[in-house]
Order: sequence, then structure tokens, then C-alpha cells
Amino acid sequence: MNLIDTHCHLDYEYDGGKGPDQLVNEALESGVGTLITIGTEPSNFDAVREISERFPNVYHTIGVHPHDASKVDASVLADMRPRLSHPKCVAIGEIGLDYYYEHSDRKKQQAECAAQLDLAVEAGKPVVIHSRDGEEDLLPLLRDYASKQQGPSLGVIHCFSGTDGFAKACIELGFYISFSGILTFKNSEPLRELAKTLPLDRLLVETDAPFLAPVPLRGKKCEPFMVKHTALKLAEIRGIPFEELARITHENSIRCFQIRTP
Repeated sequence: MNLIDTHCHLDYEYDGGKGPDQLVNEALESGVGTLITIGTEPSNFDAVREISERFPNVYHTIGVHPHDASKVDASVLADMRPRLSHPKCVAIGEIGLDYYYEHSDRKKQQAECAAQLDLAVEAGKPVVIHSRDGEEDLLPLLRDYASKQQGPSLGVIHCFSGTDGFAKACIELGFYISFSGILTFKNSEPLRELAKTLPLDRLLVETDAPFLAPVPLRGKKCEPFMVKHTALKLAEIRGIPFEELARITHENSIRCFQIRTP
């Protein structure tokens, strides 16, 4: 069964000037049948929508990344609302908290994360959560959101690299956990140990392309076809055949984002 890259940025710049057409075609040739391209700020909402409209196997999200929380105001939220009804818009994200870089004030990040979580509740859409060094403040926001969300899925903690306790608390709430190429990195043994223990029916895979190329492709810009290396590593960690891992994560992705695969 084809893999699903649940998080990539097809509107970004890639090596060799590759555009969405080449990236999507190479992914298909490598057994990656469906991709979700992620919105990160108001300036790329149109781009991710237009890319998803061009390909039957590509979906999109819209959301304001915590780095750009300072750009969010009432007009941005008002603009997002009608966009969520687009048939290929599957989630709000990526949103969350990032205290590592702190490109935006922490209080502003919290306020705009909460506002977008409320919008997800209103729309009945799942969320794509970015979390870095802000778990203590993020978890209460996610708990409040989970208590209100009536849609079929809460969403996913993407590109997971956090603590064991945060992962297990999010799964208990009902979130999925997505692993990127970080899972393959030499210094990621604690993350691999965590991946052994989480419920298989809550795991997804992604590239976060063009970032975080997996082993053995470190040093290159990541591309969607590379998600297979992360999936292979996750199958190895769990001691199951790759084909079974592909089936499980495929089905999990469909449930998480309520998508149909070609």
C-alpha cells in the first residue's frame, strides 16, 4: 500500500529548481501515493491551495506557524474561515508554540495558537501542531481544544521530537504522532526508544520537506519521496514488515485527515 507524506512544503525551493510536478511524480514513482502540503503563513495560503488543486493526490492545510504569530490579527482569522470549506483543505496548521527560536513573543504565540484551535473547533477540522520547547504551555491549550472538538479527528503532533510524557499525554487526548527523518538520525536513539512504545494506530510518517532529510540522504534537501526511509526505520524499530507499516500509517493518515486516496 502506498505511503502518505502527511507533511511537506511543496511551495518551497528545492535542489535543482524542482517544482511540485517533479516532486509529486518522483514521490509516486517511489510508492508515496498521497501528499499534504502545509500552509504556514497568510502569504502562502493561495499557493498551497493551488498546488492541491493541480493534483488528485495532494491535499493542503492553512495555518500560521508560531514563528509568524506576530502577523496574526482578526483579519487573518477572518480570511482563514471561508478557506477551510475548500474540499482539499484538510486541517488547520501548522500552528503551535516554538520557544527555541522565539521569532514571535511567547504570549502572542499562545494567543494565536488558541485562536486557531478555536477556529478548528468551529470548522470541525483537525490541527497540525508544531511543538518545540513549549510543551508546558502547549499541553493545556491542547487539552482545552480536545474537550471542545466535535469533529472526527483532533489532529497530529507533527515532526515529533519532544518528551515521552508529552507524546503519551497527546495520544491519551486522541492526537496522532508523526515521525520525520529525525527518527533516522544518529543521535535520535531516545526518539527511537519512544517510537517502540507508542500505539501503532496513532503513528504517521512525514518528511517536512525540504527540511530534515533522513539517513542515508543527509546533506540533501529533503523531498517527499524520502518519506520511505523514515517508514523503513519505523518498521525496523517496531519489528514489523515494511508493507504492514505502510498499510498502518496509510490507514491512520486517512482517519486523521479524513482524506480519500486515489
